Amino acid sequence: MNRRFSINFAILSMLLDALTIAFSLWLSTVIRPILNSFSFIKPMQSPVLIPPAVYLIFPLVWVLIYLIVSIYDGKKYLRVVDEFGALTLGMLIASISAAGILYLSYRDFSRAAFVLFLPIAYLLSLLWRLCARLLFRFQKVPPTEEKRILIVGSGPMGQKVLAHINETTPRNTFLGFVDDKNESHSAFSLLGNTFDIKEIIFAKHATDVIIALPYSAYPQLSLIVQQMEELPVKIWVALGFFDLALYKTSIDDFSGIPMIDLRASAIDDYQLMVKRSFDLFFCTLSLILALPLLVIVSLIILLVDGRPIFFRQKRAGSNGRIFKMLKFRTMVNGAESIRSQVERLDDNGNMIFKSKNDPRVTAFGRFLRRFSLDELPQLFNILKGDMSLVGPRPELPELVEKYQPWQRKRFAIPQGLTGWWQIHGRSDKPMYLHTEDDIFYIQHYSIWLDLYILINTFWIVVRGKGAY
Repeated sequence: MNRRFSINFAILSMLLDALTIAFSLWLSTVIRPILNSFSFIKPMQSPVLIPPAVYLIFPLVWVLIYLIVSIYDGKKYLRVVDEFGALTLGMLIASISAAGILYLSYRDFSRAAFVLFLPIAYLLSLLWRLCARLLFRFQKVPPTEEKRILIVGSGPMGQKVLAHINETTPRNTFLGFVDDKNESHSAFSLLGNTFDIKEIIFAKHATDVIIALPYSAYPQLSLIVQQMEELPVKIWVALGFFDLALYKTSIDDFSGIPMIDLRASAIDDYQLMVKRSFDLFFCTLSLILALPLLVIVSLIILLVDGRPIFFRQKRAGSNGRIFKMLKFRTMVNGAESIRSQVERLDDNGNMIFKSKNDPRVTAFGRFLRRFSLDELPQLFNILKGDMSLVGPRPELPELVEKYQPWQRKRFAIPQGLTGWWQIHGRSDKPMYLHTEDDIFYIQHYSIWLDLYILINTFWIVVRGKGAY
């Protein structure tokens, strides 16, 4: 059977998408005459005809757009929310492209049929992907395809790699750590040191070895790889020296030699202009659509909890500039003065100031936080230029003062309403872990990534996971 990450399954997915689009077109023509009863829709006789060429053009457009946004790369979108976010983005781009094609060619195409076609195609595309995921989840992995993983390095980098493997590919077998120091905090014991790695690979029948050492151990890399040169294992490198990068890491040609650039720029002036234009357009549109909701929420807060309706808090924005961030008030009056009563330190001495059962949060405030509605007033901050739609979350100034130098990289880009860490944990992750996700966003910034994050934010908010 085709595996989810195989080329054969990618080709099968293209075929299924093409058939889904063609079937959705046909189904929209069947349903279209039912809409004749609506006064604002022009009556059409059954059957509604679609030019035969459209049955070929539309599947090609959709598959091509899906290829561009890498939907068929199964390894890129391991989580279902990531895949559905990419699918939504691809559907949006393909829909706009198809509308343009129809405008330039087949103007007599029923607009109502096209509007019907879009949700049908989207839902069917989601449905077959859900079925495929369920099938693969309950399918037994053949022994020849099972990954048996060793991680060289039991420190923070190794722990991070292990956590990611457990989250995205739980059916792989993690054998244990190999390290000269036992820094592992997991349930797995240390299997041995790096000098024993050859024997450990044979004894444990490892198929993949991940080297996850800090940059201080870089000189060991050559010796470790040499021991595995004759062994039939895959070797992966996740070295910690990438943490030295200021913004991006990229492989470039330097006098004919491929080298890693640890100081690639974060975002240039042109990208800032595009990002600001993007923010102004979508923020204005969002405010128009959300205005009734803003009014309703304001009235409920006023009637139930009294004044003030809004909560203004100092936050550190782009380049550390302080501004006042707007939110709907979700706590009792004077909540800031008793914040010290709910603050606590984690095991590493980092301050945690949010909790699921915070007694300061009002009943209606808990509902607003559950669906992130308390953040809506920040659209005004975005219009003003204090924030962006997507970016690292604006931080409390007192926490910024405790930042380590590497954490200040997050201020090299406009701070945002939502961001990479919001779609990868939200409040489920302690504050001191957010910066790594923010720096990942900076390193990989593009306007398409902003769209991807916004779409995924919708899915995360609907689920309500990690919001409090």
